[in-house]
Amino acid sequence: MRRAAAPLFAVTVALVLADSAVVTLALPDILRHLHTTVGQVAWVLIAFNLVLGVVAVPTAVVAGRAQPRIVSAIGIAVFAGASAWCAAAGSIDVLIAARCVQALGGALALVGCLELLVGEYGERRGVAVWVAAGVVGTAAGPVAGGLLTEAFSWQAIFVVQVPFAALAVPAALLAPRVVVPPEDRHRPAIRANLTLALLSAALTAALFLLVLLLVEGWRRSPATAAVTVSVVPLAAVLARPLGRLLRPPPAVEVGAGCFLIAGGLAALGLLPSASLGWTVAPQALVGLGLGLTVDRLTAQAMELRLPRVRHAAWTIGARHVGVVVGLALLTPVFTADLQDAQVPAQEAITALVLDAPLTPEDKIAVAQALGRELQGQEGRVPDLHHAFTTLDVDASERPALADLERALDAQLERAATRAFRDSFLIGAGLALAALVTLLVPRRRRVG
Repeated sequence: MRRAAAPLFAVTVALVLADSAVVTLALPDILRHLHTTVGQVAWVLIAFNLVLGVVAVPTAVVAGRAQPRIVSAIGIAVFAGASAWCAAAGSIDVLIAARCVQALGGALALVGCLELLVGEYGERRGVAVWVAAGVVGTAAGPVAGGLLTEAFSWQAIFVVQVPFAALAVPAALLAPRVVVPPEDRHRPAIRANLTLALLSAALTAALFLLVLLLVEGWRRSPATAAVTVSVVPLAAVLARPLGRLLRPPPAVEVGAGCFLIAGGLAALGLLPSASLGWTVAPQALVGLGLGLTVDRLTAQAMELRLPRVRHAAWTIGARHVGVVVGLALLTPVFTADLQDAQVPAQEAITALVLDAPLTPEDKIAVAQALGRELQGQEGRVPDLHHAFTTLDVDASERPALADLERALDAQLERAATRAFRDSFLIGAGLALAALVTLLVPRRRRVG
């Protein structure tokens, strides 16, 4: 148990931070299963990140007065219990409430595991493992969530977290007593935390909007979307060796990362067509930027600052408040753009039906079936396949009908791609704003 304890604490950190985005690919399933709306289902993400961002610092203050192994055990147990509650939720309100409790337990687990990892590995390596686990968890969350949703269901995302906790809780209780360093108050690293917050808001576009575009806009399966967005965590993992090879100054490394994220998001906003291949290069830029910035900024915000857990909590707060700000900015923009795209899309669909080589009677039947589907799926990118399966037409007209369905799907994919454009460009603007914070001259200390 002793040898496995530290890896278990690192996995716990990765799981908690993966939860900030793990449900992204499951949101369409949750939306359908719980009969809710896009605006409401976004709160499954917002609630977790908001609570984690707000309670991180107060939790660290309380946790700093207790033994880390007790704090960790309580936090992991609460996190696991709330995860099981999420899996059993039968309504969107219950799921959101469970996510709030899950975030509260996650905050305790994060600060407790930091001290346990430092106790196991020493100051420098312990902090490095804690930071790296968080970056990997954040980047891999959507991929893991998509694969679990496709293989099992959205509830599986939460169920798989329980066994890890069943091992991590006794491991925390059996961990050696950690000597918490005396409190030596340092001021929070404002610049590094502000940059983290802006970057996290920008990364929301890549970790949330892109998967929503793939699944809801382009009608790809969660598994296909998960494999597609795996480019981001892979590139993030490759970024560290690249940084060590080139050895740029820290400020240059972070600046280059911000620029890569901005470029990747701008490229996602200007996709020439609804093709998965076009998303690979922009995602690689975002992933490289993620790998070059988040762990470097987190380390800068914590370096030689005491109490350690409190400065770690500031970085957690900055990252997750940034995610909430990103969701708050982007969600109304893309939902409004989706709404605005409906009229021109319907006009284009009407034109395609009129031009289709079908008999007048069949055109009327197709128009009526499509009208019912469009009305029933108002506020979302419609899936028109059901309308075509209900049509009773002559066998000789089936090929023309199949061509019409493909043309309509392509039209809807183009409309969805355009509807997400503004949100990706706003995300790029947030990454550039993070870059600007690095350019502000530092104040010189007098004396």
